[in-house]
Amino acid sequence: MGGATPPMWAGLVLLAFLAASGASAPLPRFAEAPEYRNGDGCPAAVAGAGVCDPGLVHIAMTLDAHYLRGSMAAIYSLLKHASCPESLFFHFLAAADAPSTASLRTALAASFPSLRFEIYPFRPDTVTNLISASVRAALEAPLNYARNHLADLLPKCVPRAIYLDSDVLAVDDVRRLWETRLPAAAVVAAPEYCHANFSRYFTDAFWADPGLGARVFAGRRRAPCYFNTGVMVIDLRRWRSGNYRHRIEQWMELQKERRIYELGSLPPFLLVFAGEVEAVDHRWNQHGLGGDNVLGSCRPLHKGPVSLMHWSGKGKPWDRLDAGRPCPLDHTWKSYDLYVSEGDASSASAPSLTSLSSSALPAAVFSW
Repeated sequence: MGGATPPMWAGLVLLAFLAASGASAPLPRFAEAPEYRNGDGCPAAVAGAGVCDPGLVHIAMTLDAHYLRGSMAAIYSLLKHASCPESLFFHFLAAADAPSTASLRTALAASFPSLRFEIYPFRPDTVTNLISASVRAALEAPLNYARNHLADLLPKCVPRAIYLDSDVLAVDDVRRLWETRLPAAAVVAAPEYCHANFSRYFTDAFWADPGLGARVFAGRRRAPCYFNTGVMVIDLRRWRSGNYRHRIEQWMELQKERRIYELGSLPPFLLVFAGEVEAVDHRWNQHGLGGDNVLGSCRPLHKGPVSLMHWSGKGKPWDRLDAGRPCPLDHTWKSYDLYVSEGDASSASAPSLTSLSSSALPAAVFSW
């Protein structure tokens, strides 16, 4: 792993970042993270190449004030466990009408002074007319659909990107995921969960319609399986050439006419890609740690090794920690939390700079 340079903790980010438009609600305050440097054998940067440098690992995430605490922890974990952290380039999609975009940029730069990143404005009005009501209001946020526009927003020289939700934590070198092989027939790679009841992601009316149902998935490379869109490797060039955003939006338009699914932005992805996804080891998306979408109850890790933990579901670790009702695994997330609370204004200390101990995660985590 790359070595950490001790941070100047006197430089804690203790200023409240006000929105560029003068909005009254400040962003949370965050400490400056340790600065990580490349280890031996990392690709040398190509002078003047910038974001088009072929040695970069491209990571795409959405960015907003509500989930910023999660995003900061995710970024910190990715850098900490990367063998070549200086080769990571982050692409953040933020709502174009958000008043705090400039403050989001300031917060990122303050906590990660050497971070290579860009923020791309995403226009919510490009999807608002396509969004249907879901089982949970948070799933209806336009920014949830920004991933469909990655290929349109990122520079054309970026060949692929790892898309990650803001509620993830990496405990392995993300370059291993980046190097996932995508055969010519695949556009997306992700962990699949074929034991899940795939049919429950769609309504009875969908399965009963002879023009929909099983016919939609006929002729695909393999039987359709559930996959979680919070962790995906996407070939952006193939996405563009296949016009996959349009394919997803066609299903969203049908959903507005006839209710064929219930769960936000996931089912359109399943309709387009289930049975065509290139499978990735489950260690790269130990998902569901936020519990179900109604109660957000505690859930343990799945069996097997862990490279990435994902608090998908209603319960977010920062909310449960603040409420004094954390789940056991939320304490692991806390070790990457850069948040500085109001009470820590004069005595804030750095997060632990040591690697996760064997007491923090099951032994299976360390079996890579």
